[in-house]
Amino acid sequence: MAFLWVMVVFALTWDILGGQMGYNSFGNILFFGVGMYVCAVIQRDSGLGYYPALFLGMGAGALVAVVFAAIFGSGILGLRGHYFAICTLGLGIAAGEFASGWDYIGAGSGMVTPIFPGEPGGREKFFYYVMFALAVITFPVLRWLYSGRFGLALNAIRDDEDKAEAMGIHTTRYKITAWCISAFFLGLTGAVVGNMIGFIDPRDVAFAGPTFGVWMVLMAILGGKGTLWGPVLGAVVFHVTQEVFWTYLLGWQRVALGLLIVLIVVFFPLGILGWARERWPERFGHVVEEKPDARATE
Repeated sequence: MAFLWVMVVFALTWDILGGQMGYNSFGNILFFGVGMYVCAVIQRDSGLGYYPALFLGMGAGALVAVVFAAIFGSGILGLRGHYFAICTLGLGIAAGEFASGWDYIGAGSGMVTPIFPGEPGGREKFFYYVMFALAVITFPVLRWLYSGRFGLALNAIRDDEDKAEAMGIHTTRYKITAWCISAFFLGLTGAVVGNMIGFIDPRDVAFAGPTFGVWMVLMAILGGKGTLWGPVLGAVVFHVTQEVFWTYLLGWQRVALGLLIVLIVVFFPLGILGWARERWPERFGHVVEEKPDARATE
């Protein structure tokens, strides 16, 4: 259940760029891994108690992730389309290789996080509530951002970036800000997940592009990218389906997951909410009020 909230945050944060702004990023896993390692290092070297070090590490991990997003975004977000997607994919792969060769953070052997001081079984419950709180905070924050000028600017970039620039919108500034917001929540999530798992592997956990990195994209697409509730719905459906595969199709779970990915792309290109809007536009579509007839009002 704790990982369900992790998936919700994954999908919501990816949709900031991929859905609202139209920039398909495969490098968001970078910020997740950075937050995880920064938190673990602070817990190991600070000398503080478990809880103070944990929350200090979460804040520091989120801050460092934002700094990374601002630095890389200044150069990478000048690219568009497939060039941007490929470049971000390289970021995640390079980060995993770099972490695998850095002895200070355990290199390829990985890194163990501090032991939870509570009773047996208390760790799962504690991090469930932490991730639940983080997911609950992420949703209204993004809802508030999308409802104002920031959301309109992101949608304008998605629809036609050249026209948005011609209208005076500082597109690069908005794109960097959007990536920094995504990095902030992913840095917090990485710090929590590292402690929840108890062991940080550079390729399979921290910078797990083939799993976490791809799942971010799939969940947003499955629910309906570019919407607020779509990524949440996609995360729930994907996570529950994945748990069912892992439980009843042991040994074939990855084959079943691959088939699920194909079905998502072929039959739900607009996502569950997009499909529902086409089928029942009066219930799930956008309501447009018709202007009264001028002759009728005379």
